[in-house]
Amino acid sequence: MLPFTLLLLSSAHVAWADSLPLVDFNRMGKVGLAGAFAGLDFFQNTSHTFDPSTSTLLSRSSNGSISPLASTNSGGSISAGCTLGNSFYFGGLFSSIGSTSASNIASYTPSSGKFAALGSNGPNGGIDAVFCDTKNNKVWVGGSFTSPGAAVAVWDISSSAWSKAPFDGLTGAEGRVLSITTNSSDTSLFFAGSFIVSFEGNRTILNSTNNPNVPFSPGATPFSSSLSGFSNITNILCPAGSDGPGNTWFAGDANSALITVRDFAFLDASGVRLGNTFQSNHGTTEFSVTTIPDNTVQTLQYLDPTTNQNTTCSTACPLSTNSSILYQDFLFTSSLSITGVQITLSGWTGDGPGLHILQLLSSGAFASAVNTDNAQSCFAPNPSNTTQTGDWEVKVAPSNIAGTTQSVLVSDVAVGTSPSSGPSITWMPYVSASGDYTINMLVPGCTNLQDCAARTSVQVTVFPGNGLNPTVTPVDQTNTADTSVPIYSGPIFPTTPNFVTTVTMILSDNPVGSGSNGQYEIVAGQIELVLTSANPTGSSSSNGSSSGSSTGTNEGFGFFEWPLASSSVDATSTLSNSTETAADKAAIGLFSGIGGNGTIASENAAIVSVAHHSSGTIFLAGNFTTSSNSNNIVSFTDGTVSSLPNNGLDGDVTALAIDGDNLFVGGSFVDTSSASTNGALKGVALYQVQNQKWSTLGAGVNGRVSSLAISNGQLLVAGNFTQIFTSTSDTVGTNAPGFAVWNISSSVWANSGSFILGSITFVANETSPQYLAGNVAVSETYGASGMVMIRNGDSDIPSVFPLSVQLDSTVASTSSSSTRRRSIIPRSSWVPHVRFGHLFSKTKRQSSPSSLAALPDPLPAVAPAVLAGAFWTNNTSNDEVAIIGGNFSFLPSSSSFGSSEAANLGIYNQNSGTISALQGNQVNGTVRSLLVVEDTLYVGGQFTISGLNVNGFAVYDLSKQEWDVSGVQALQPSSGSSVVVRSISTSTSKANTIIVAGTFAQAGSLTCQAICSLDTSSNQWNALGSGINGEVSSVDYAGSNQETLIAAGSIMLSDNTGTNVAQLTFSNMTWAAIGSGSDIPGPVTAMEVNDGNASSIFAAGKTSDNTAFLSFFDGQNWTTLASTLQQETIVSQLTMVPLQDTHTGNSIIQSDRMLMISGLLDDSSFGNASTALFDGTSFIPYIVSSTVSGTAGSVSSLFSSLATFSFTQRHFLATGIVILISIAISAGVVFLLALIGILWTLFARRDRDDKTKQFDAGADDDDSIRHRPSSLLEHINAATRGTIIGIGSSPFAQHSGEKQEERLDGDGLEPEYAHDGDNYVRADTPSAYGGAMGAEETSRPAHARYSFDGAGEGELPLSAGAEVEVLDDRDHAWWYARDVRSGKEGVVPAAYLY
Repeated sequence: MLPFTLLLLSSAHVAWADSLPLVDFNRMGKVGLAGAFAGLDFFQNTSHTFDPSTSTLLSRSSNGSISPLASTNSGGSISAGCTLGNSFYFGGLFSSIGSTSASNIASYTPSSGKFAALGSNGPNGGIDAVFCDTKNNKVWVGGSFTSPGAAVAVWDISSSAWSKAPFDGLTGAEGRVLSITTNSSDTSLFFAGSFIVSFEGNRTILNSTNNPNVPFSPGATPFSSSLSGFSNITNILCPAGSDGPGNTWFAGDANSALITVRDFAFLDASGVRLGNTFQSNHGTTEFSVTTIPDNTVQTLQYLDPTTNQNTTCSTACPLSTNSSILYQDFLFTSSLSITGVQITLSGWTGDGPGLHILQLLSSGAFASAVNTDNAQSCFAPNPSNTTQTGDWEVKVAPSNIAGTTQSVLVSDVAVGTSPSSGPSITWMPYVSASGDYTINMLVPGCTNLQDCAARTSVQVTVFPGNGLNPTVTPVDQTNTADTSVPIYSGPIFPTTPNFVTTVTMILSDNPVGSGSNGQYEIVAGQIELVLTSANPTGSSSSNGSSSGSSTGTNEGFGFFEWPLASSSVDATSTLSNSTETAADKAAIGLFSGIGGNGTIASENAAIVSVAHHSSGTIFLAGNFTTSSNSNNIVSFTDGTVSSLPNNGLDGDVTALAIDGDNLFVGGSFVDTSSASTNGALKGVALYQVQNQKWSTLGAGVNGRVSSLAISNGQLLVAGNFTQIFTSTSDTVGTNAPGFAVWNISSSVWANSGSFILGSITFVANETSPQYLAGNVAVSETYGASGMVMIRNGDSDIPSVFPLSVQLDSTVASTSSSSTRRRSIIPRSSWVPHVRFGHLFSKTKRQSSPSSLAALPDPLPAVAPAVLAGAFWTNNTSNDEVAIIGGNFSFLPSSSSFGSSEAANLGIYNQNSGTISALQGNQVNGTVRSLLVVEDTLYVGGQFTISGLNVNGFAVYDLSKQEWDVSGVQALQPSSGSSVVVRSISTSTSKANTIIVAGTFAQAGSLTCQAICSLDTSSNQWNALGSGINGEVSSVDYAGSNQETLIAAGSIMLSDNTGTNVAQLTFSNMTWAAIGSGSDIPGPVTAMEVNDGNASSIFAAGKTSDNTAFLSFFDGQNWTTLASTLQQETIVSQLTMVPLQDTHTGNSIIQSDRMLMISGLLDDSSFGNASTALFDGTSFIPYIVSSTVSGTAGSVSSLFSSLATFSFTQRHFLATGIVILISIAISAGVVFLLALIGILWTLFARRDRDDKTKQFDAGADDDDSIRHRPSSLLEHINAATRGTIIGIGSSPFAQHSGEKQEERLDGDGLEPEYAHDGDNYVRADTPSAYGGAMGAEETSRPAHARYSFDGAGEGELPLSAGAEVEVLDDRDHAWWYARDVRSGKEGVVPAAYLY
């Protein structure tokens, strides 16, 4: 083969440099592109050069495709960003972005595509957090800097100026802000990081209480609204969601309402919690609380939200109508023993009063000895509980409150019984939060129970949990009246929502009293836990004393709330307690829980992320451990910092994202701290807020998650990882380097829509477009694991629809892979057209009849790789689905978590975005070819199927969803080889016949090497003629009815003729070489017959020295087309594709189509590509792809739903132009009629005697002079009319209208336009053909010496070697001819025929 030659472009080709050819995918029906890739792009989109040492900012569209925008300086990083107005603001640690100098923060405007620095005097250090305040048009940033403020700065967009925060800044610890978010009502900002805040410590009351038990009686009053969803009072006692139907209650219109919350047993209550409704026309403005049974209107103490001061109210207490305040707590002046309350709603806005939240606040948590009295608190996973040993019975006695009773358990013990042999009871109270508690035992008086003589003393042991020492307290039960005895005071640190704190009561070692009738009676009532401080002291006592201080300062760590309406303060010094919000108590709890300044510094503790749930719960996460063993994440509710189930997580948390009741958590963890999921969390987890339960996302990722975002029902996961895991049984994982997408509704990993290789540090939340950034090595616009759907786009770029599901790589590969990094020559230096310098250069390969070269190695098929596809219309659902095959595995979309995966074959429904497995046994091996005929699927490749006699070929009944191989004998290999089926096809001329080709020796007992036919009516194999030897890589068909089969590969005919492209004529079942076999440089890996034209065949393969080649057959000879393809090129498919526009036609390829070359292409001018387009003179790189490791990907095949389609482009004139032409024609007809009338009058005046002579002379003259040009003009006009009605308009010889379309009978013209065969006479033009037409001949055969594009009106396009009939050769330069294959007629240059 001659050396590859690169020539400069002519001016005619420069236009392609900025745009790609417009392939008309829509004309092919549905189109799929399959291969071994993780991402792909069109060549013109690859001008950005990535440097992993920089941080690249990328935009992500709604369909998931990404585009690189710009990169920072080397060593730079982008950490956070947000959108405000028309710009995206982002920060990090960098000195430039693209060509713009910017210090750590910049803006990007999508409409202009420009970057800009944000003024001067900005932050003098790295930025970790960026928040956009849309209401005030400001950008808040946090990080590690000292100017213009300490760790916090504000950019005012309207004034284009920097300033410090209104609270000056945040200092202490590392003095670093890592997160800025807003509360659920957007009225406050939450700052998180590593810093210390201090508040004055003499505040008397905070707007918070402990998580209560909430007793209630169903139903309120007859004043409920009749509005659907708002009439049930019980909805507001423990609302399950946000303010709205089903979670809110309306009173009747225009009436005050009386709500009764009552239990007929005594309660120790401390107040009420009320949350207003903000539904239209139903807010409450005033209320009062009356206690039962004393019927006293109580004085309530509350925090006034307008002044932040504590105040009191009584008969007309105000309830805030500010939608940013979810609820308010109104406390009694002291704890009261009552049976219930009545709440009167006396003022309202609009039609009537309403409420969203109502809770009766207890003075502590209770656990009753009688389990039926242990009600479940709001939002608690379980109620308190007790267990007993020995015999216990229930007694009911009056309480100290008139008209009420209490239930207790009693047990009789024989005097002298040892404590270990006696009865016992253990209370397990539900404790919602860690803190300092006083635990009291409520001992019923013996007078009410009438058992004073039998009373004695008991021993009570308290286990606070978490390694704290137990305490033992003796309790004398001989009291006559009800008594509360303190049995413990100190910290309680629950490790889980279950009951880890226990209180056990047994008989005392030295019981008091003598008993009654030889029996003691032990009494078990209630255990009460009273929260004394939300900050555990770490010590305990049993004397009932409480800890805490009312003076000094309260220090908080890592969290600070700033109400946006607040006045300026200085948070770098001690803040007034009037500025302390309820949420700030979370920081105070964290400070003491972590262990103060010393532990914070030694452990590098930090709060990295904050999320605010609609219920009011705040989640704080980062890197810390509290004294209650809460690891890396806690919740803050009702003024208390609480552990999450299973002690939190075993690694640091870097990101939180909340979606309804779903809290998504990302970081460097593997499991919960108690290893409750067996390591299935792996960097990303779901915490269900209402259920208080951890859940997995598949089985996580294999690295650190750095950022999370919610967008369009999807969780976007970014970080330093390379794989996602679909299930706990998935040990290999699915490739997803740096970026992954979780479908929230379906709970599966989804295709991200793009491909990135790198470590992604940041993804923006709810921006449009989406933005992400990180250290990127490779990026492709579209991400897909092996397959995409493609169709025409609105612009010059086609629309791409990646596979919506992830294919896995757990299948063993059957091919070696290329480890070559993808090389892309920058746009400034590559020439998009490779000009073939020696178009007709030839290299000869001496073929030995006795030996055949093996086919070159196929494309790498490293899983996941899709190698073949076919479309099938499911008659049940009427969905047209794609059946894909290759080397991959997947979890079917309908499968439950943990299900086993399917392999190598799948049915993909683009409409639903789901993939399903074929029922029955799975294919064990690689699928390389597919064919669908009606409801039958033919599968070829290199595989077996367990339990079936199958080797490389199988048949599947799609309607029955089962394998159907009964009666089909298995293919057999030759000695030392394996069966590989590379092609399965069918010809329209051979009904009930399937052609199977590849590498095999026989079918069953029938010898039919490399290619064989299957009679589908009888399931019998048949040899094709005398057969061939060797291997077949590709099969196509020629002829108007596909009556000729063309096979390519490494082939030798039965007579030992070496030819790597051969043809079989079905009519006589004979094989013949196509052209000279020695003209094809080597074995062929791909072949294409141009629209069924046997005189236009393309073949690609490799020579003996591994050089890639592309050859063309023009009907007579093979020509090897010179190129700059390198040795590593592997061509897997050649296919002719139609165009929406045209290129300059030539003798190789017509103007309305191009040859798509697919595979793994390596070219010295444009680097690597997966597909290229060839227009007959030039290579145009079209699609590039990458594997998950960043190496060059490959495209194995383009497949479409239409087996036949038209290459002809139909162009229609505008309506206005058509009307103008019609008017012109009408005017011309009128003029012609007038002219005929005038001529008729003139002729009528001639001498009648000369009429006959003149007529004879005119006839002779017409016959001798005028007949030939008028006849030729007539045929040109006929051809023109044929073009107008759509006949004969193809620019090439065979089947240029509809592929496989039946030719119209005759020429489709009216008789007056038919040719006058009787008047054809011999032309004077010399002809290279041996003889011209005789006087009686109507036509004669001829062949085209050259290809003719036939672009002019009435011209007949021809390809070189085409057979034609000459119908009129009387003109010297142009002959009128018919293409014998297509039946089309027109004029052609006489010199082009022989």
